[in-house]
Amino acid sequence: MASGNMKDIKRRIKSIESTMQITKAMQLVSSSKFRKAKEKADTAMPFFNAVYETMCEIASEDRFFNSAYVRGNDSDVTLMIVIAGDRGLAGGYNSNAIKLALSRMEETGGNHVVIPIGKKAVEFFSKHNYKILRSYENIGENMSIYKAMDISEIIIDSYRKHKSIGRVELIFTDYVSPIVQEARHISVIPLERIAGEPSHSVTRYEPSAGAVFEELVPKYIAGLIYGAVVCSFASEQASRRNAMENASDNAEEMIDNLSLIYNRARQSAITQEITEIIGGAEAQE
Repeated sequence: MASGNMKDIKRRIKSIESTMQITKAMQLVSSSKFRKAKEKADTAMPFFNAVYETMCEIASEDRFFNSAYVRGNDSDVTLMIVIAGDRGLAGGYNSNAIKLALSRMEETGGNHVVIPIGKKAVEFFSKHNYKILRSYENIGENMSIYKAMDISEIIIDSYRKHKSIGRVELIFTDYVSPIVQEARHISVIPLERIAGEPSHSVTRYEPSAGAVFEELVPKYIAGLIYGAVVCSFASEQASRRNAMENASDNAEEMIDNLSLIYNRARQSAITQEITEIIGGAEAQE
Protein backbone atom coordinates (compact mmCIF):
# COMPACT_ATOMS: atom_id res chain seq x y z
CA MET A 1 0.00 0.00 0.00
CA ALA A 2 1.32 3.47 -0.81
CA SER A 3 2.76 5.60 1.98
CA GLY A 4 0.16 8.29 1.19
CA ASN A 5 -2.64 5.87 2.11
CA MET A 6 -0.77 4.94 5.29
CA LYS A 7 -0.69 8.61 6.27
CA ASP A 8 -4.45 8.88 5.63
CA ILE A 9 -5.08 5.87 7.86
CA LYS A 10 -2.91 7.30 10.63
CA ARG A 11 -4.68 10.67 10.35
CA ARG A 12 -8.05 8.96 10.58
CA ILE A 13 -6.96 7.00 13.66
CA LYS A 14 -5.95 10.24 15.39
CA SER A 15 -9.26 11.84 14.44
CA ILE A 16 -11.25 8.93 15.88
CA GLU A 17 -9.14 9.00 19.06
CA SER A 18 -10.01 12.69 19.49
CA THR A 19 -13.71 11.91 19.01
CA MET A 20 -13.50 9.06 21.53
CA GLN A 21 -12.06 11.43 24.13
CA ILE A 22 -15.11 13.68 23.67
CA THR A 23 -17.61 10.80 23.91
CA LYS A 24 -15.96 9.46 27.06
CA ALA A 25 -16.02 12.92 28.64
CA MET A 26 -19.73 13.31 27.79
CA GLN A 27 -20.38 9.86 29.23
CA LEU A 28 -18.80 10.85 32.55
CA VAL A 29 -20.70 14.15 32.69
CA SER A 30 -24.02 12.41 31.96
CA SER A 31 -23.33 9.82 34.68
CA SER A 32 -22.76 12.57 37.24
CA LYS A 33 -25.88 14.52 36.23
CA PHE A 34 -27.95 11.33 36.20
CA ARG A 35 -27.10 10.47 39.81
CA LYS A 36 -28.04 13.96 41.01
CA ALA A 37 -31.35 13.94 39.09
CA LYS A 38 -32.26 10.48 40.41
CA GLU A 39 -31.61 11.57 43.99
CA LYS A 40 -33.71 14.70 43.42
CA ALA A 41 -36.66 12.67 42.13
CA ASP A 42 -36.45 10.09 44.93
CA THR A 43 -36.35 12.85 47.58
CA ALA A 44 -39.47 14.60 46.26
CA MET A 45 -41.69 11.56 45.76
CA PRO A 46 -42.85 10.94 49.40
CA PHE A 47 -44.44 14.41 49.68
CA PHE A 48 -46.38 14.14 46.43
CA ASN A 49 -47.49 10.60 47.23
CA ALA A 50 -48.92 11.93 50.50
CA VAL A 51 -50.81 14.66 48.62
CA TYR A 52 -52.28 12.11 46.21
CA GLU A 53 -53.32 9.76 49.03
CA THR A 54 -55.07 12.63 50.83
CA MET A 55 -57.00 13.50 47.67
CA CYS A 56 -58.05 9.88 47.22
CA GLU A 57 -59.18 9.74 50.83
CA ILE A 58 -61.34 12.85 50.47
CA ALA A 59 -62.95 11.62 47.24
CA SER A 60 -63.65 8.18 48.74
CA GLU A 61 -65.25 9.49 51.93
CA ASP A 62 -67.74 11.86 50.26
CA ARG A 63 -70.49 10.05 48.33
CA PHE A 64 -71.62 13.33 46.81
CA PHE A 65 -68.11 14.40 45.77
CA ASN A 66 -68.39 16.30 42.49
CA SER A 67 -65.32 18.46 41.95
CA ALA A 68 -64.86 20.28 38.63
CA TYR A 69 -61.48 18.57 38.37
CA VAL A 70 -63.23 15.19 38.37
CA ARG A 71 -66.35 15.79 36.28
CA GLY A 72 -64.57 17.79 33.53
CA ASN A 73 -65.97 20.60 31.38
CA ASP A 74 -67.41 21.09 27.88
CA SER A 75 -64.22 22.09 26.06
CA ASP A 76 -62.94 19.71 23.36
CA VAL A 77 -59.40 21.11 23.51
CA THR A 78 -56.68 18.81 24.88
CA LEU A 79 -53.55 20.33 26.39
CA MET A 80 -50.44 18.20 25.83
CA ILE A 81 -47.49 18.85 28.15
CA VAL A 82 -44.57 17.35 26.24
CA ILE A 83 -41.20 16.99 27.97
CA ALA A 84 -38.09 16.48 25.86
CA GLY A 85 -34.42 17.42 26.22
CA ASP A 86 -32.50 20.63 25.64
CA ARG A 87 -29.70 18.84 23.76
CA GLY A 88 -29.27 16.00 21.31
CA LEU A 89 -26.84 13.04 21.25
CA ALA A 90 -29.14 11.08 23.57
CA GLY A 91 -30.18 8.17 21.38
CA GLY A 92 -33.93 8.04 20.77
CA TYR A 93 -34.85 9.99 23.91
CA ASN A 94 -36.22 13.12 22.22
CA SER A 95 -37.82 11.45 19.21
CA ASN A 96 -39.63 8.82 21.33
CA ALA A 97 -41.33 11.46 23.51
CA ILE A 98 -42.41 13.52 20.49
CA LYS A 99 -43.68 10.42 18.64
CA LEU A 100 -45.80 9.45 21.65
CA ALA A 101 -47.24 12.98 21.83
CA LEU A 102 -48.21 12.88 18.15
CA SER A 103 -49.73 9.42 18.63
CA ARG A 104 -51.83 10.63 21.58
CA MET A 105 -53.01 13.63 19.56
CA GLU A 106 -54.22 11.28 16.85
CA GLU A 107 -55.97 9.02 19.38
CA THR A 108 -57.71 11.76 21.36
CA GLY A 109 -58.81 13.74 18.30
CA GLY A 110 -60.34 17.20 18.59
CA ASN A 111 -58.23 20.33 19.00
CA HIS A 112 -54.87 20.44 20.71
CA VAL A 113 -52.65 22.99 22.39
CA VAL A 114 -49.13 22.26 23.61
CA ILE A 115 -46.83 23.21 26.47
CA PRO A 116 -43.42 22.01 25.25
CA ILE A 117 -40.72 21.68 27.91
CA GLY A 118 -37.17 21.35 26.62
CA LYS A 119 -35.50 22.99 23.63
CA LYS A 120 -36.01 20.00 21.32
CA ALA A 121 -39.76 19.90 22.02
CA VAL A 122 -40.07 23.68 21.58
CA GLU A 123 -38.23 23.55 18.25
CA PHE A 124 -40.37 20.69 16.92
CA PHE A 125 -43.81 22.08 17.80
CA SER A 126 -42.85 25.61 16.75
CA LYS A 127 -41.53 24.37 13.40
CA HIS A 128 -44.71 22.38 12.71
CA ASN A 129 -47.01 25.29 13.66
CA TYR A 130 -48.77 23.73 16.64
CA LYS A 131 -50.62 26.07 18.96
CA ILE A 132 -48.34 26.64 21.95
CA LEU A 133 -49.81 27.86 25.25
CA ARG A 134 -46.41 28.41 26.90
CA SER A 135 -42.93 27.04 26.24
CA TYR A 136 -39.99 26.34 28.56
CA GLU A 137 -36.33 25.72 27.78
CA ASN A 138 -33.32 24.84 29.94
CA ILE A 139 -35.28 24.11 33.11
CA GLY A 140 -34.71 20.35 33.40
CA GLU A 141 -31.40 20.42 35.27
CA ASN A 142 -32.44 23.12 37.75
CA MET A 143 -36.15 22.34 37.99
CA SER A 144 -37.76 23.67 41.16
CA ILE A 145 -41.18 23.20 42.72
CA TYR A 146 -41.79 26.94 42.30
CA LYS A 147 -41.41 26.65 38.52
CA ALA A 148 -43.71 23.63 38.58
CA MET A 149 -46.28 25.66 40.53
CA ASP A 150 -46.11 28.42 37.90
CA ILE A 151 -46.90 25.89 35.17
CA SER A 152 -49.65 24.37 37.32
CA GLU A 153 -51.32 27.78 37.81
CA ILE A 154 -51.34 28.37 34.03
CA ILE A 155 -53.07 25.00 33.56
CA ILE A 156 -55.59 25.64 36.34
CA ASP A 157 -56.49 29.07 34.92
CA SER A 158 -57.01 27.64 31.42
CA TYR A 159 -59.12 24.73 32.72
CA ARG A 160 -61.10 26.21 35.60
CA LYS A 161 -61.26 29.95 34.99
CA HIS A 162 -61.22 30.38 31.21
CA LYS A 163 -62.40 26.84 30.33
CA SER A 164 -60.27 27.00 27.19
CA ILE A 165 -59.06 23.42 27.69
CA GLY A 166 -61.07 20.37 28.68
CA ARG A 167 -58.36 17.76 29.13
CA VAL A 168 -54.66 17.73 30.11
CA GLU A 169 -52.18 14.98 29.30
CA LEU A 170 -48.53 14.74 30.32
CA ILE A 171 -45.91 13.15 28.05
CA PHE A 172 -42.58 12.33 29.66
CA THR A 173 -39.85 9.67 29.72
CA ASP A 174 -39.86 7.29 32.66
CA TYR A 175 -36.62 5.88 34.04
CA VAL A 176 -37.01 2.09 34.13
CA SER A 177 -33.38 0.95 34.40
CA PRO A 178 -29.91 2.22 33.46
CA ILE A 179 -30.42 0.90 29.92
CA VAL A 180 -34.20 1.26 29.53
CA GLN A 181 -36.06 4.60 29.40
CA GLU A 182 -39.71 4.46 28.34
CA ALA A 183 -41.86 7.29 26.96
CA ARG A 184 -45.16 7.44 28.89
CA HIS A 185 -48.33 9.50 29.06
CA ILE A 186 -50.44 10.39 32.12
CA SER A 187 -53.95 11.82 32.19
CA VAL A 188 -53.70 14.86 34.50
CA ILE A 189 -57.17 16.44 34.21
CA PRO A 190 -59.89 15.32 34.65
CA LEU A 191 -58.87 13.23 37.66
CA GLU A 192 -60.55 10.07 36.45
CA ARG A 193 -59.13 7.60 38.99
CA ILE A 194 -58.80 9.75 42.06
CA ALA A 195 -61.48 7.94 44.07
CA GLY A 196 -60.81 4.53 45.57
CA GLU A 197 -62.30 2.21 48.18
CA PRO A 198 -63.81 3.95 51.22
CA SER A 199 -61.14 4.32 53.90
CA HIS A 200 -63.45 5.34 56.80
CA SER A 201 -60.90 7.92 57.87
CA VAL A 202 -61.52 9.94 61.04
CA THR A 203 -59.66 12.96 59.64
CA ARG A 204 -61.62 16.20 59.79
CA TYR A 205 -60.95 18.79 57.09
CA GLU A 206 -61.48 22.51 57.61
CA PRO A 207 -63.28 24.46 56.27
CA SER A 208 -64.49 21.38 54.32
CA ALA A 209 -63.15 18.30 52.57
CA GLY A 210 -64.11 19.77 49.19
CA ALA A 211 -62.26 23.01 49.88
CA VAL A 212 -59.13 21.10 50.92
CA PHE A 213 -59.37 19.00 47.77
CA GLU A 214 -59.63 22.09 45.56
CA GLU A 215 -56.58 23.54 47.31
CA LEU A 216 -54.58 20.34 46.86
CA VAL A 217 -55.22 19.90 43.13
CA PRO A 218 -52.79 22.64 41.97
CA LYS A 219 -50.10 21.19 44.24
CA TYR A 220 -50.83 17.71 42.91
CA ILE A 221 -50.48 18.88 39.31
CA ALA A 222 -47.29 20.75 40.20
CA GLY A 223 -45.99 17.55 41.78
CA LEU A 224 -46.73 15.56 38.63
CA ILE A 225 -44.96 18.14 36.47
CA TYR A 226 -42.00 18.42 38.82
CA GLY A 227 -41.59 14.65 39.04
CA ALA A 228 -41.99 14.19 35.28
CA VAL A 229 -39.41 16.87 34.44
CA VAL A 230 -36.86 15.53 36.93
CA CYS A 231 -37.50 11.93 35.88
CA SER A 232 -37.22 12.90 32.20
CA PHE A 233 -33.94 14.70 32.87
CA ALA A 234 -32.57 11.61 34.60
CA SER A 235 -33.73 9.48 31.67
CA GLU A 236 -32.09 11.90 29.23
CA GLN A 237 -28.76 11.62 31.03
CA ALA A 238 -29.01 7.83 31.19
CA SER A 239 -29.86 7.69 27.49
CA ARG A 240 -26.99 10.03 26.61
CA ARG A 241 -24.60 8.03 28.78
CA ASN A 242 -25.59 4.82 26.95
CA ALA A 243 -25.28 6.52 23.56
CA MET A 244 -21.83 7.91 24.39
CA GLU A 245 -20.71 4.55 25.79
CA ASN A 246 -21.77 2.84 22.57
CA ALA A 247 -20.05 5.55 20.53
CA SER A 248 -16.83 5.08 22.52
CA ASP A 249 -16.99 1.31 22.02
CA ASN A 250 -17.55 1.75 18.29
CA ALA A 251 -14.68 4.23 18.07
CA GLU A 252 -12.37 1.80 19.87
CA GLU A 253 -13.38 -0.98 17.49
CA MET A 254 -12.74 1.28 14.48
CA ILE A 255 -9.30 2.19 15.85
CA ASP A 256 -8.44 -1.50 16.29
CA ASN A 257 -9.50 -2.28 12.70
CA LEU A 258 -7.64 0.70 11.25
CA SER A 259 -4.54 -0.14 13.30
CA LEU A 260 -4.61 -3.66 11.85
CA ILE A 261 -4.93 -2.27 8.33
CA TYR A 262 -2.12 0.22 9.01
CA ASN A 263 0.22 -2.48 10.34
CA ARG A 264 -0.46 -4.72 7.34
CA ALA A 265 0.18 -1.80 4.97
CA ARG A 266 3.38 -0.92 6.85
CA GLN A 267 4.56 -4.53 6.72
CA SER A 268 3.79 -4.67 3.00
CA ALA A 269 5.72 -1.44 2.40
CA ILE A 270 8.74 -2.72 4.33
CA THR A 271 8.66 -5.99 2.41
CA GLN A 272 8.50 -4.10 -0.88
CA GLU A 273 11.46 -1.90 0.10
CA ILE A 274 13.55 -4.95 1.04
CA THR A 275 12.65 -6.61 -2.25
CA GLU A 276 13.66 -3.49 -4.17
CA ILE A 277 17.00 -3.28 -2.29
CA ILE A 278 17.77 -6.93 -2.97
CA GLY A 279 16.78 -6.54 -6.62
CA GLY A 280 19.02 -3.49 -6.99
CA ALA A 281 21.98 -5.28 -5.39
CA GLU A 282 21.56 -8.27 -7.69
CA ALA A 283 21.40 -5.98 -10.72
CA GLN A 284 24.73 -4.33 -9.78
CA GLU A 285 26.40 -7.72 -9.49
